[in-house]
Amino acid sequence: MRRLALLLISLCLAMPALAADTARAARKEVFGDITVHYGAFTSSMLTPQVAAATGLVRSRHQGVLSLTVLRAGKPITAVVSGAVKDLTGRKQPLAFKQVTDHGTASYVAQFKIEHPETVVFELGVQAGGVSHSFSFNQDVFPGE
Repeated sequence: MRRLALLLISLCLAMPALAADTARAARKEVFGDITVHYGAFTSSMLTPQVAAATGLVRSRHQGVLSLTVLRAGKPITAVVSGAVKDLTGRKQPLAFKQVTDHGTASYVAQFKIEHPETVVFELGVQAGGVSHSFSFNQDVFPGE
């Protein structure tokens, strides 16, 4: 499971290459001592073993949003919620699940990718009794 957590964190940090929102190329939000790293990718990029271990569906038409919440550089648990919407405003709620391995918690949610488009993620993170919200745009593409 440690490899799984490292894979999800690595994928999350590797997403700047796919980012449509170049103003925040680091793919992170900082709220005081809380940092949220995030990224989205097509679930077909997951190996069958990682997909099975996390309960995610591998599909060229399913995306994965991954978040890791840190306080002072160390992973912490949080409550994550949000939605993804296309540019026409059609909104899809996200159901996050926590993936924990050796004290490292990541949060993942799946969403539909019907065709190449830019989507907007609207997210809320509650950590340490304080709520934070942010949004970001990302181009998504069906996998192969």
